[in-house]
Amino acid sequence: MATNHTSSRGRTSRTAGILAAVAVMGLTACFGRPDTPRLGNGACPSSMAHIGTSCVDKYEASLVEIHNDGSEVPFSPYTAPNGHNVRAVSSKGVVPQAHISMVEAKRACEASRKRLCHAQEWKAACKGPESTRYPYGNARVAGACVDTNRRSPMNVLHNGERSNRTLNDPLANQQDRTLEQTGAIQSCKSGYGVHDMVGNVHEWTDDGSFRGGYYLDTKLNGEGCDYRTTAHARDYYDYSTGFRCCADERSVPDDLK
Repeated sequence: MATNHTSSRGRTSRTAGILAAVAVMGLTACFGRPDTPRLGNGACPSSMAHIGTSCVDKYEASLVEIHNDGSEVPFSPYTAPNGHNVRAVSSKGVVPQAHISMVEAKRACEASRKRLCHAQEWKAACKGPESTRYPYGNARVAGACVDTNRRSPMNVLHNGERSNRTLNDPLANQQDRTLEQTGAIQSCKSGYGVHDMVGNVHEWTDDGSFRGGYYLDTKLNGEGCDYRTTAHARDYYDYSTGFRCCADERSVPDDLK
């Protein structure tokens, strides 16, 4: 009859192995796997506003280009990013990206672990907790956003010609009294702390429209936060089209812009 006996060395070895495994599991639970970003305790990173169950970028998007070595440099806001490896960032005091289609805007948001805003969450962020027509109230106020006393770059540069060639002239938004840096007009901020949702550049949303108007028009297709343009294909872009990104709460790393 065989006798089943276990040495103290074997028991010690197995116990040590179990404890090591538990320790690794504990570290993983606390810190995440090495390739998983820490999300922290905040619902949204500091560059985004927390609205309902969503995070909305506080500023219109600009782009950085990612090189093969992983380094990033600012991408020109005056040219289309088609074919470039870029991601969206939300920063104050920079020229927002124009010349971008919905297709490219969606790709840039996804590269930053975000997405294009849903139409309703975009409107909620623009209208603020009081659900006003403009970010600052129900009545339009001249100069409260980047939509007053602006100059048409097509008139300045191209005698009013509006074609694919002229509408994507890199010089368009470099003229005086056209595009402004993000957050340049403090009054153009909703009660949620989201800037420039009316005027400056149009902003693509995931329903294939762009919203809020741009510096020459915030009234023709609806006023203020209700402005919506649906006349263009999702691969369309010109000097007026921009975007911002959104995300579900607790889905974006704390330190990501």
